[in-house]
Amino acid sequence: MNKASGEKNGLGKTAKDRRNNIVVIILAVLLLTVIVLFVKQKMDHREIVDQFIIEKDSLKSELSMMVVSYDSLKTENDTINEKLFFAQNKVKDLLVEIEQTKRISFEKITDYQKQVTTLRGIMRNFVVQIDSLNRRNQELMAENLEVKEQVKKVESENEKLNEEAGRLQKNLQRAAQLETIGLIAEPINDRSKPTKFAKRSEKIRISLTLSKNVTAKRGAKNIYARIMRPDQLLLSKSPDNLFTFEGLRIQFSAVREVNYEGNELPVAIYWDNAGEAEFLPGNYTVDIFADGNNIGTTTFSLK
Repeated sequence: MNKASGEKNGLGKTAKDRRNNIVVIILAVLLLTVIVLFVKQKMDHREIVDQFIIEKDSLKSELSMMVVSYDSLKTENDTINEKLFFAQNKVKDLLVEIEQTKRISFEKITDYQKQVTTLRGIMRNFVVQIDSLNRRNQELMAENLEVKEQVKKVESENEKLNEEAGRLQKNLQRAAQLETIGLIAEPINDRSKPTKFAKRSEKIRISLTLSKNVTAKRGAKNIYARIMRPDQLLLSKSPDNLFTFEGLRIQFSAVREVNYEGNELPVAIYWDNAGEAEFLPGNYTVDIFADGNNIGTTTFSLK
């Protein structure tokens, strides 16, 4: 009866045949499952690739618009124009790189998105700077009109405006220049006490405070002092003691290295006259220099 039942169900005449048929059925089901999963995975992969292509095209479109936008950014500031040219070239280079990329991955898309975000931020900064310059130019034009209403000689007033613009530019350049507070130079004797007499003087003590300046460059700085005698000769230990000022190499009398962090900083510089000729009576001039700028001048007298 079991044999007849097995044949009736189509599973085979023998137990072995039935087992083989079951295995075949299981393998067929597994194969079908694998095929379904493969097709689904391929469709998912195709969808991801399509999304990458869409994102790639979006990035290319945004970069292309950025290139056009850079062409519309105009300013008379040569420094900003140079930076604009460099930034626009970076946008163009990234656009070419994206266009030439054949194999797209999540990592590459993420990296390109980060770069585009950075370039977008740089461009926004340029827009703000140029808007600020344009507003300033408009203010200068308004001032020019006001001056023309007040005076009859237009050419003379234009020269004044040009001079003012030049002063403004120099002020911007000097914004980071250090300044001295309480600059004092005084001779001291062998007991480090101030003296007014040339024969009793052993050293010159220069005391000052570097002013607070949040825009000045921070870190190690050399503070130079030049001490001019009454006969207009510079006190100096060696002709090799040189520093740069206004494009020239000039001698200094003494130097002090400091670490400036943007806050007020007391500084003391000493000229030791040991081994030198005696101090001369008369008026001495002391100039202080830092970062290639003359940041303070003072005088003292000896009897």
